[in-house]
Formats: sequence, structure tokens, C-alpha cells
Amino acid sequence: MNHCVLEVEVSEAPTIRYTQDNQTPIAEMTVKFDGLRQDDAPGELKVVGWGNLAQDLQNRVQVGQKLMLEGRLRMNTVPRQDGTKEKRAEFTLSRLHPIGAGSSGAATGTPATEQRPAKTPPAAQAAPEAASWNAAPLVPDTDEIPF
Repeated sequence: MNHCVLEVEVSEAPTIRYTQDNQTPIAEMTVKFDGLRQDDAPGELKVVGWGNLAQDLQNRVQVGQKLMLEGRLRMNTVPRQDGTKEKRAEFTLSRLHPIGAGSSGAATGTPATEQRPAKTPPAAQAAPEAASWNAAPLVPDTDEIPF
């Protein structure tokens, strides 16, 4: 099953359009997220929301806002100006969770208790070098099972 959760920052404001047949709203925005390594450039991704979620994106999301997104990731083939084709990732939104100060709840109407990430206590924010790890083996030496 294709289900992704991303922590992102909005880099382009959502724009809304409508389907021709039944006038379903579709919102699109561009977000950026940190690379895997510290020296990696941030990644960019197009996010698409449908229906009521599209309206919520248009009304509640602003450039620079940090969000936690849930949804599906897919690849689209897009023609370039030089005639070649390019594959681009697209994220279809299913849930939206604001992060940080001023987040009063999700755009999907879920309870506000799910929207705010738990604050990490200062003791847990210590440098990784300061952590003391248990060096004991996971399986006692007397165990005869080889795995």
C-alpha cells in the first residue's frame, strides 16, 4: 500500500482550479523538505488536494508554513520544451496537519489533539554522543537457538 508521511514547508501558495464535468475543486501547491544528509539540497514536490481538502488548502495554508502531510506518492511523465519527457513525483494529499505555533487543528477536521506533535523534553534533546547505550547482547550466551 502506498502511504507516505512528510514534514514539509510550503514554498508556493496553493492555487485552485475545478474539473470540467462536476466542478470538483483541485488545489495544487509546491512544498520543500530537507534532504537525507546535511549537505543535500532540499527536495521539492507538487502536492495535490481534491474536494473539501482543496478548499481547506486554499483557505488555510500560507507560504512558509510547516505542515505534516499524509497521502500517496506517484510518478507523472511530463513533456519538456525540448520534446523529451521527464518523470516528476506528485503527492496526492489525504490529511493535513499544521506544525508549530498557531496550529489550531487539521484542515481535515480531525481532533486538534492529533495535530500538535508532542514537545520533546530538554533531556531528550541532548547530543547523540551523550547517550549511553546498553551493550548487553540481545540473546543470552546460554541460548541454544542460532538465530
